[in-house]
Amino acid sequence: MNNSDRQLRFGWWALLAWLTLGLALEALHGFKAGWYLDAGHETRRLMFTLAHAHGTLLALVSIAAGLTGRTVKGFELATPAARSLRWAALLLPAGFFLGGVVIHDGDPGLGILLVPVGALLLLHGVGRVARDLSRMKG
Repeated sequence: MNNSDRQLRFGWWALLAWLTLGLALEALHGFKAGWYLDAGHETRRLMFTLAHAHGTLLALVSIAAGLTGRTVKGFELATPAARSLRWAALLLPAGFFLGGVVIHDGDPGLGILLVPVGALLLLHGVGRVARDLSRMKG
């Protein structure tokens, strides 16, 4: 299986996972879950919302990268770029989610430390794809 196919498969599974989280968050709102909605849990709500939003967006970025690799003639999605995008799509939203599981005096938990790692991987992956596309002839 080539990088583009792997990226597409990952992207669609990641999209399913992060959309499912979004539906779960809506259910927490609907059932007025105190652990999620009570005063003092704003940080948790924000972290979970950021996890859902970033996870969904990065799943779509993965799908776009896979489709780019399949449809742009002469372009091959490089392994470092593909891996960086996949790891970013896991670590960045997972950092937000884990940061919201345990809150310390209104601050996110240690899981938030995964966010900058994921952000750097995202910049690397997107930058590599942009550079490789820019170097193509035609």
